[in-house]
This record gives sequence, C-alpha cells and structure tokens, in this order.
Amino acid sequence: MSGHHTIAETEKAVQAKLGAVPLHREQMAAVSNIHRAATAIRQHLENSVLRTSDLTWTGFVVLWVVWIWGEMETRYVAEEAGISKGTLTGVAKTLQSRGLLERLGHPTDGRLAVLRLTPEGEELMGDLFPKFNEEEVFVSDPLESSEAQSLAEMLRRMVTHLEANGEQRRLDLRGDTPLPPRRSGRRAKHG
Repeated sequence: MSGHHTIAETEKAVQAKLGAVPLHREQMAAVSNIHRAATAIRQHLENSVLRTSDLTWTGFVVLWVVWIWGEMETRYVAEEAGISKGTLTGVAKTLQSRGLLERLGHPTDGRLAVLRLTPEGEELMGDLFPKFNEEEVFVSDPLESSEAQSLAEMLRRMVTHLEANGEQRRLDLRGDTPLPPRRSGRRAKHG
C-alpha cells in the first residue's frame, strides 16, 4: 500500500465523489495508476535495496544519471534527475560528504560546475545496481515478460508523446497568461 488507503478504497472513493462528473475515466485511471504505481515502487525500493546503502531515491537517481552519462554539468544532472537545481545542490553535498560524488569547476566557464562519480561512487553503483534490478524483477513479478515489455513500450509512447507535444500543449493551455515564478515551496514573508 503506497498511501493510507488501498488502491481499491481509493477507486471507490473517487467513483463516489466524481460519479456524475463527465470525465474520461479510462485515461484518468491509467494516469492515476501510473502515479500510484510509481509511488509504491519508489517506497519499496527506498525501504529495501536503497536503505541498505543509506541512499534516498533522489540520491540514487543523481548517482544513476552521473554513472550512466559520466561527468555532467549540474543543470543537466538536475534536468535528467527531474529535480530542481536547488534540490540537486543539497543532494550533491550529501553525496560528496559520503565520498561518492565530486563537484568540479567547469573547464571553460567558471560560473558552471560539473559532477562526476568518485571511484567509491563507481564501485557503489556497480555493486548496487544488480541488487536494484533484482527488486525491479520482484516489483514486476505479477507480469509475464511479454506484459512487462508491452507496459514498458506503452509508457515509452506516453513519454515520447510528452517530449514531442507537451511544451506546445502547455503553451496552448496557458494562452497569454504568464507563468508565475517557480517557488521553492516557501511562501513569501509578509510584514
């Protein structure tokens, strides 16, 4: 269970609340179940294989990005990891303090920084990822191999659709309304 309520309880509550509202229910269920599955899987991985290495999900994802792509500018690490640059700063400091990641000056632009794994970080990821993958197998155990492949292909189609069309859709929805500035989660102090 990824939240306080089971998926069946949640579906029943949504039906009771939105039963008369004209909605695209199949699409709502698909996207809702993607969110619930992602949360449940993340919690399982954090509380099993990542906990044994004292890593958060975000810390693991940052290590993964740098492990796969190699030395990379911090802004691109944040983008690939799906986190803000501010969040990356804190995560990178934690990983640096553990000797897993190095922050270096950019070779041609002193305003920028790059991240790379230390030998200890490389060793950790080399040891950890096969264990992580075993938990991916556990999580997907209810699916036949062909179902897992089909699911992966369907989700990939959704991602590539958003990559190709999402920005224009957001612009169309926004119209002429300017976006408010991104916030760190803190409210401005009044006084």
